[in-house]
Amino acid sequence: MAIFKARVKEFEDIFAQDVIELKQLRQHTFNGVPDVLSFRALSWKMLLGYLGPRRSTWSTTLAQKRALYKQFIMELVLPPGHTHNGEGDSDDGNESRGVGLKDHPLSEGPESAWNTFFNDNEFLLQIDKDVRRLCPDISFFQQPTDYPCEIVVHSKGEQGRRLHERVVPSVLSSANVERKGLGVTKINLITKRSAENYAAMEEGQEAHWEVVQRILFIYAKLNPGQGYVQGMNEIVGPIYYVMASDPDLSNRAHAEADCFFCFTALMSEIRDFFIKTLDDAEGGIKCMMSRLSNMLKAKDLSIYNHLKSQELHPQYYSFRWINLLLSQEFPLPDVLRIWDSIFSDENRFDFLIKICCSMILIQREAILENDFASNVKLLQNYPPIDINVVLTHAVSLA
Repeated sequence: MAIFKARVKEFEDIFAQDVIELKQLRQHTFNGVPDVLSFRALSWKMLLGYLGPRRSTWSTTLAQKRALYKQFIMELVLPPGHTHNGEGDSDDGNESRGVGLKDHPLSEGPESAWNTFFNDNEFLLQIDKDVRRLCPDISFFQQPTDYPCEIVVHSKGEQGRRLHERVVPSVLSSANVERKGLGVTKINLITKRSAENYAAMEEGQEAHWEVVQRILFIYAKLNPGQGYVQGMNEIVGPIYYVMASDPDLSNRAHAEADCFFCFTALMSEIRDFFIKTLDDAEGGIKCMMSRLSNMLKAKDLSIYNHLKSQELHPQYYSFRWINLLLSQEFPLPDVLRIWDSIFSDENRFDFLIKICCSMILIQREAILENDFASNVKLLQNYPPIDINVVLTHAVSLA
């Protein structure tokens, strides 16, 4: 208890400064953020570059970004031809979204906003499928948010504002969009989640998964070169959970916008993992898996040779570990703890590779005894473990 109180005091002192000392914040966050007050949400916002070190700029930055995100919803989510006014629709009074009613839903021209609207459903289908089973071990994403997006949930009978209404649920089971050109490693990106689908909320309410769906949809619209790739839902989920669980209700009310910008910042660092043509680039997934192999070879030649002799290549297990920042290998509380350390790492993903290497080394005896099939099962379904054991081991890898 005394140690916990001391750690809380360290974070209180850091955030009491007029200009936050980032090096100090990194050091303390690396060792885990106490799960009290807004410490984790604030630490992540800073370490991902959403907020700058000067406290006096925070309120302006947040107000501007949150207003910008509201604009994204108006421009990218609401159906073409919609005008917003009156109660609950907008704070801006009467204003047109800039898409005229003359742009008829039957128009097939390439410039047609309706044409774009219907084409969006191709990737929206996959987003809908993925977010409906996000983090099934906890009920959080199925629960209603206390801060639904008013201009979306009060549709007044207008179809299309709620994204899940645009895709037909009966089609979901057959839809399976995978990372383009992934080849042999595609099996490892497919998420391990249950097949259960979460239900949507009634008019006036929305579940947390519906909010995450909107974040991913807007991200895909704003990044057409990348779009939505399966697995991004597993990256955005923990960030949204942290923002939407912030004890400070004034921040929690803006969890959607804050999560969007933190997710975008993180994706700018790991986007190479999700783009097939960059697999061989320095920041690409093949390069990261090679770094893991080289570290394993340097730390324990016996395990390295054993896995090599079984032809158990890193892409069979570490592709998903690295690509999804271990978000599928551990329970959510452990993922948050891992990400405290990863986000604190100035060389960002050096420590991720060390964690992955430690996960293998900790299972040394079992791996050396196991045959190929047993090792695949062990590494693709990592056994329950105290996450602090893994992190402490990773720190010891010089």
